[in-house]
Amino acid sequence: MHVDIGQRYPRPNSKQANQGIHATMSSSNVKKAAPSAVPAPARRPRASGRITLAEVAQAAQVSPITVSRALRGERAVAPDLVERVQAAARELGYVPDPAARALASSRSSHVAVLIPLLSNALFVDLLDAVQRRLLPAGYQTLIGVTHYDPAEEEALLSNFLLHRPAGLIVTGFDRTDAARQLIERSGVPCVHVMETTRQDGVYSVGFSQSDAGAGMTQALIDRGYRRIAFAAAQLDPRTLQRVQGYRQAMQAAGRLDHQLEWLSPERSSLALGGELFERIHAADPAVDAIFFNNDDLAQGALLAALRLGVKVPEQVAVAGFNDLTGSDQMLPPLATVRTPRSAIGARAAVMLMKLMRGEAVAEPSLDLGFELVLRGSV
Repeated sequence: MHVDIGQRYPRPNSKQANQGIHATMSSSNVKKAAPSAVPAPARRPRASGRITLAEVAQAAQVSPITVSRALRGERAVAPDLVERVQAAARELGYVPDPAARALASSRSSHVAVLIPLLSNALFVDLLDAVQRRLLPAGYQTLIGVTHYDPAEEEALLSNFLLHRPAGLIVTGFDRTDAARQLIERSGVPCVHVMETTRQDGVYSVGFSQSDAGAGMTQALIDRGYRRIAFAAAQLDPRTLQRVQGYRQAMQAAGRLDHQLEWLSPERSSLALGGELFERIHAADPAVDAIFFNNDDLAQGALLAALRLGVKVPEQVAVAGFNDLTGSDQMLPPLATVRTPRSAIGARAAVMLMKLMRGEAVAEPSLDLGFELVLRGSV
């Protein structure tokens, strides 16, 4: 799936470029139309039915090149011609073709952003931060949703690169070899988000998912919890990195037990979190803490605990990840790992704009860290 915030239209017929519309008429028998009037175009040359630049030129009684320059805001065009062109464009409903402009100028105003899901608030926050930085600088975003599928991401990349975007923002590093080659060979500046790497020539903004997983696990150990379960869904690469962090902390404490790991390939949700909580509590009542890899799972677990009459944190502690909306309003408030997704989006956009301008980037790999928020559920 991809959402194109810009619109594309076929390129206008360029035969009439640099040609004015000239006629020899007698003032005695021809009544000149008022400049503000917009005559209807004689014909629609495109099968698509879309208004072309040539039709705007005909309606405004100027050349196509004048229309192009007027709509771009070039100062060389007289104000009265600009007004006439704009009036014709409004009357006809003409929308400039950004793809054609990119071909003509060898530059694009589009940045392709590939994220796993739009239903995940984490990526919505990141995308919002990206757009808030790019739009004032004159860039529009092409949004691609990969659904955590490397093959789908490869197809989206292939399609987007056909339109010669100015830059790319992609999520993480888990992709097909073909997708990596597409990025490398395209020459399009690219920034990776949510993870970091020290690989030469690769630009990234994120944080250590494994360190964050280890950090929350260690915080639970430090609070005296001994039998700590880890529950996860989706099982994408960043989730598995959190699993590794959990294992490292449990191993260091001498408490690693793979039977405490509850890993589900299903999509993360409140309902699944409640189901996992019930299954863990029924199968192993000795579990005194559960670390969920995402807040929606942990929120579902807290709701399940209320239904079952299980006291949190007296009987079992519950922790989440990402500090999503509503986590601080749960009963009890949910302990979680706060991730800097908005800051990641903003810094990635700034880094990408530097790359698109050909400027040097002082720090190609930015680790923005994370924060442990230990609320009442632990």
